[in-house]
Amino acid sequence: MSRHSLKLRLVAGGIVAILIALGISGVALVVVFERHVSRTLAQDLEVHLKQLLANIDVDPQGKLVLTQTPVDPRFADPLSGLYWQVGDDHGQLLRSRSLWDSAMELPADRLAPGETHQHEAAGPGGQRVLVTERAITLSAGGKPVTIRLAVAEDLARVSEASSAFARDLSIALVLLGCVLTLATWIQVGVGLHPLIALRRGVADIRAGRIRHLPSSVPAEVHPLVEEVNALIDAQEYEIERSRGRATDLAHGLKTPLAALAADASRLRERGERDIARDIEAVSDAMGRHVDRELVRARVRGHSRGNAAASGHVKPLVDSIVTTVSRTPDGGRVSFENLVGDDLSVPLDRTDLAEVLGNLIENAAHHAAGCVRITTGESGPSLVVEDDGQGIEPALLSHVLERGVRLDERGAAGLGLAIVQDVLDAYGWELELSISELGGLKAAVAPRSTSIEKPSRRPAENSVPSADDAPVGGRH
Repeated sequence: MSRHSLKLRLVAGGIVAILIALGISGVALVVVFERHVSRTLAQDLEVHLKQLLANIDVDPQGKLVLTQTPVDPRFADPLSGLYWQVGDDHGQLLRSRSLWDSAMELPADRLAPGETHQHEAAGPGGQRVLVTERAITLSAGGKPVTIRLAVAEDLARVSEASSAFARDLSIALVLLGCVLTLATWIQVGVGLHPLIALRRGVADIRAGRIRHLPSSVPAEVHPLVEEVNALIDAQEYEIERSRGRATDLAHGLKTPLAALAADASRLRERGERDIARDIEAVSDAMGRHVDRELVRARVRGHSRGNAAASGHVKPLVDSIVTTVSRTPDGGRVSFENLVGDDLSVPLDRTDLAEVLGNLIENAAHHAAGCVRITTGESGPSLVVEDDGQGIEPALLSHVLERGVRLDERGAAGLGLAIVQDVLDAYGWELELSISELGGLKAAVAPRSTSIEKPSRRPAENSVPSADDAPVGGRH
C-alpha cells in the first residue's frame, strides 16, 4: 500500500488515536486501582484499630493492659508488614511482636480524643507503611490518661497489587488494541468503499460500459458524483461540437478539391501534363488527409458509451473479403478466414469494418498470392498477414512512432494511419511484425495496461506538411 494512500493515513491515524486512548486509559485504571487498594487497606486498618480499642485498658496503678491481642497472625510474625502499637503520655509502650525490637515513629501531631488520623510513615526494616492512629482518654485512679493507638501496614502490598494489575491490564489492552485496529481497518475499508466504487465507475465510463456515474451513493459522495457527471456531459457537448466542426471543415474541402481535380484534368487535356500531375498529387494528398479527418471526427468520443461487442467477427470478415476480392488486387490473391466462429470484440461494427477493411485491402495490395486473417493468441485480438515482401525488420519499430507520417506513402500508408486512429479511440493498438508467410503481420489487440507505452499518435490537429519524410517500407 502506497504511503500516499488515504486508507493507510486513516488507519494510521486511527491506530495512533487507539494507542493514545489505551495509554491514557491504562494509566487511569492503574491509578484508580491503586486508590481502591489503598482505601481497602485503610478500611482493614480501621478494623484492627477497633479491635485494639476494644481490648485496651489501664489498671489502678496506671499501667497499660491489653486484654486480648488482635487475631490476625501477621501481628505475631516479625517484620510481617502488619503492626500495632499502643502508648500513653507517661512513656508506656505496648507493641506487636511483628515490630520485634523497634517502634514506629509517629508524627508529632496532636490528636483530639476520638479523632482518627491516617498518614504514611517510616516502618521497621526500611518499609514505608500506612498508619491509622487514634487518641482516647481513660481514667486510672481517678486521673485521666491519654492513650495513643496506632495500626500500620506495609505499602508494598499496594505496590505489588498495582504492578500485578498493570501487567494483567497491559495484556488485556494489547488484545483490545489489536481488536480495535482490526475494527478500524474494516471500518475504514467500509467507509472508503464508495470511493472504490466511484473509481470503478470512472473506469467503466472510460471503457464505454456506462455513460454516467450511478447516483445511488452516500450523501457525502453525491456532490462529487454530480460534478463528475456534469463534467462528462460538458465534455460530450464539446466533443460533439468539435466533431461537427471537423466534419464541416472536411466536407467543405471536398468541393474545392473536386474542382481542383477538374482543373488538373483540363490542364492535362491542354498538354500541361507536368502542372496537372503536380496539382493532382497535391489534390490527392489533401483528399487523403480529409478522408482521415472524417474518420477521426466519427470515432472521436464515439467509443465511449458504445462498448457493446460488434457481434461475431467472422461474418464481417467474410463480407469484407468478398468486397476486396472484387478489386484488381483482391482478385489475384486467395483469402483465408480463420477467425473463430464465436469471436466478438468491443468495437463498434462500423469502426471495426474500417479497421479490418484497411488492413485486408492493404495486405491484398502487397501480397504475392495469399492473405490470412486469424484470431490472436490471447484475448479478443485479430491478425492480418500476407506473403508479400513486408517491411524491413530494422524499420518495424519506427513505422508507428509518434511523428512518423504513414499517410505520406499513398493509400496504403493512409490505411494504417486510419487504423491507428480508430484503435486509439477504443484503447486498442496496432502492432506490426514479420509474418510466417514472409510478408507483414498486422495485429490489433487491447492496449496492455501493465506496461506504459509512449503515444504513437500524432497531435489531433496537426496536418502533415508536404516535406515530411516518409519512413518505412512499402506498406
